[in-house]
Amino acid sequence: MNTAIAFIVVFGVLVFFHELGHLYFAKRAGILCREFAIGFGPKIFSFTKNETVYTIRLLPLGGYVRMAGEDPETIELKPGTKVALLLNRGGAVEKIVLNNIDRYPNARILEIEHADLEHKLTVTGYEEYEDAPQTFAVDEKARYVTGGEEVQIAPYHRQFTSKSLGQRALTIFAGPAMNFILAFILFMIIGLVQGIPVDRPEIGQLVENGVADKAGLQEGDEIRTINKVQMQSWKDVTTLIRKNPGNELTMDITRDNQHLTVSVIPAAEQEGNEEVGRIGVYPPVEKSLLGSVKLGFEQTIRMTQLVFVSLVQLITGQFSIDALSGPVGIYNLTGEVAKSGLVNLLGLTAALSVNLGLFNLLPIPALDGGRLMFFLVEALRGKPLDRQKEGMVHFVGFALLMLLMLVVTWNDIKKFFL
Repeated sequence: MNTAIAFIVVFGVLVFFHELGHLYFAKRAGILCREFAIGFGPKIFSFTKNETVYTIRLLPLGGYVRMAGEDPETIELKPGTKVALLLNRGGAVEKIVLNNIDRYPNARILEIEHADLEHKLTVTGYEEYEDAPQTFAVDEKARYVTGGEEVQIAPYHRQFTSKSLGQRALTIFAGPAMNFILAFILFMIIGLVQGIPVDRPEIGQLVENGVADKAGLQEGDEIRTINKVQMQSWKDVTTLIRKNPGNELTMDITRDNQHLTVSVIPAAEQEGNEEVGRIGVYPPVEKSLLGSVKLGFEQTIRMTQLVFVSLVQLITGQFSIDALSGPVGIYNLTGEVAKSGLVNLLGLTAALSVNLGLFNLLPIPALDGGRLMFFLVEALRGKPLDRQKEGMVHFVGFALLMLLMLVVTWNDIKKFFL
């Protein structure tokens, strides 16, 4: 159960921050966001706030922000359609009822002749027993009522496609960008909790019952010399200890202004093809806000470089697709890391966030990077590509991604049971 909870929390945080980036900049641009979803498939939970339905869905395979204008509007008022109009105090239409209109005795019943709910925001038609058509102004936040559900209309200036190229690109780029920001925040929190390693010849935290612990060394001991060799930094300490597995070392230390001598014999441990010495101590650390901010930047950049190199190696065939992990593999990894403590779980979440951000920036159709690539083509052409053709490309890209997901998930399942 702990594994399931840890996975749900990690997955939820990653997707939430990614989609929050899209949502925030879409709303800033004035785009109507119909739904903010975590997961796909059937709804588990939902609520509505400020025009947007927030949902949690069953399948933990991602999330989305459904913006008006990205897909064709599903409701269209065709000539001859009979509707009930509910007017606000100003006489403008605030609700358009499409079925069961008899339930609204106080509504204006209209047979549609013409409706423009994108630009002019008017509906024109014939009321019963009237020979002349009537035209009604429509409130820009008016809603369709159909099947017991209400759907807000989307005037053109509230649609994604109506916005400038820069606004659309920023809205799409904001998702991956938020993943990098999340990674920075998590790495910074780790720095604040654990402290930041410093390059001083000083004993940090000790491994319980390790060589150093048994020899009587204590956290905070300043190492002056080892075998009469002056120690200037933590690197000097670790270098000398690593070179002497199984050999006795004499340390001159300072503790509470007292000079002491301690002898240790580094344990021999295998590291690759090399045998190295270890005494069971961590480097000294210090806690500071500025240092944690610096650590957050450095670790985010370092992790981004590692993920980028891995992606290049995958594309160039330097390692197999079998090395990739999908939801099942991440689920198992999250469970193992969660057992080792909250700080390690934060580190895993930060690493996964960088992975998600960088992967989404790849110029692959259906990913954010693919959409940004189409925006670049639009900027070079001076006009957008045909929406139907672009939609088909994204559909094919999404299908291929789902196929990749199935292959990776199958590999994860085989690793789990074999």
